[in-house]
Amino acid sequence: MAISGFGSHSISLFFYAILATFLHTVQGQNLVTNNVSVVEGETAIISCRVKNNDDSVIQLLNPNRQTIYFRDMRPLKDSRFQLVNFSDNELLVSLSNVSLSDEGRYVCQLYTDPPQEAYADITVLVPPGNPILESREEIVSEGNETEITCTAMGSKPASTIKWMKGDQPLQGEATVEELYDGMFTVTSRLRLTVSKEDDGVAVICIVDHPAVKDFQAQKYLEVQYKPEVKIVVEFPEGLTREGEHLELTCEAKGKPQPHQINWLKVDDDFPSHAVITGSDLYIENLNKSFNGTYRCVASNLVGEAYDDYILYVYDTRADGVPQKIDHAVIGGVVAVVVFAMLCLLIILGRYFARHKGTYFTHEAKGADDAADADTAIINAEGGHNNSDDKKEYYI
Repeated sequence: MAISGFGSHSISLFFYAILATFLHTVQGQNLVTNNVSVVEGETAIISCRVKNNDDSVIQLLNPNRQTIYFRDMRPLKDSRFQLVNFSDNELLVSLSNVSLSDEGRYVCQLYTDPPQEAYADITVLVPPGNPILESREEIVSEGNETEITCTAMGSKPASTIKWMKGDQPLQGEATVEELYDGMFTVTSRLRLTVSKEDDGVAVICIVDHPAVKDFQAQKYLEVQYKPEVKIVVEFPEGLTREGEHLELTCEAKGKPQPHQINWLKVDDDFPSHAVITGSDLYIENLNKSFNGTYRCVASNLVGEAYDDYILYVYDTRADGVPQKIDHAVIGGVVAVVVFAMLCLLIILGRYFARHKGTYFTHEAKGADDAADADTAIINAEGGHNNSDDKKEYYI
């Protein structure tokens, strides 16, 4: 069968053009929405947006596929849903006082043929309660280990716990307990060995959760440590000389404060007339028999510690140790130099004396062999006659 004015090929092109136009209209209407994360008790905004809308109807459905809004009308009797904006290209709805039961997949629907749908997942965040810090012991002695726990209860999703000691990050051991409705309780345990430097330092538990920021709790360490001892010379400022007096003070601090401070002389008896008043030691009229090591010992509940002072009494003429050492060295060097010069003079004297004697012996020998004075002079000047005799003998 043929249609007047149209060939079969023309009819096919006509229907293809109609179908292409319809498909272009449907595919050109892009429906867009977004997932939403909201803290429990706050307000969520659900947006359904359309590009190139051809007056198609937009509606919003809840996870049970009940209609919340049809265009700008709200069939669902839940006053927490409120219309924020409605136009041909957008349906914007708010949900106030969000609870865990509101969590799920919401549907943006566009009445086309076939209908288009886009999905917005609402995730409800539940912040944890205030972090709870607990210590195994309130007071710790230096060198011992302590344990601190931090608990973040009832959160969704599970919290992450980090530790800091002052500005130093530490690593704890976490356990996660799952509760109802996807809720979690997280507990982190921190073990650390303390020193006296840790006394008064803050240990901080930091809870990291998408619903809260800078959520933390802290505890200040209380560390007991044995005393630190230092002996201070109050008098004299320089050398300790015979006849003067000596005054020492023992400074000791610890936690708790030292309850006992004792003075003693190492490996010897304490001077009988030394006076001890609390942490001070006073010795008058010094002499060399007082030389030795004096020790201050301080103790508290944690332990004891000490510091030593070595006493050396100089005679009254001593101006200083460096001067005495310089004089001794100089005197020794001078003595060695003088001794070496004397030895050198003696050796040189003996050497010159020996060679001078040999010279005069040869002269005297020439004079002794001569028959008269003229012959003696001739023999002394060279001894030519003897040379000639020797030459004749050898020829």
